Amino acid sequence: QLQLVESGGGLVQPGGSLRLSCAASGSSFDYYAIGWFRQAPGQAHEGVSCISSSGVNVHYEDSVKGRFTISRDNAKNTVYLEMNNLKPEDTGVYYCTAHPTITTAQVMCRLSHNVLWGQGTQVTVSS
Repeated sequence: QLQLVESGGGLVQPGGSLRLSCAASGSSFDYYAIGWFRQAPGQAHEGVSCISSSGVNVHYEDSVKGRFTISRDNAKNTVYLEMNNLKPEDTGVYYCTAHPTITTAQVMCRLSHNVLWGQGTQVTVSS
């Protein structure tokens, strides 16, 4: 079974940057679409950015467009989320998710059920 481990979260000031990593193990990684979801305190999970298995198709939630960049390195079994110009409203627990058959990033960012979840990494943006 595929396992996902997020890392790279932490405390950062507004305007700062973080790079999150989602490392996969236990199964072939190449054919999984990957999503980054976040959960702000007291809020539902929100699809932030997603990427197709090939890495060609990507999707960003409107609030992070132009600030976040998703990428994947299948040789390293890792997906990254580069987060720049962070804002306090970006605060939350960031999870990566995986699905073996979803083919578009947009669909992946709308699907929070029937996907594999990692344990999450905390991102706090505060001055």
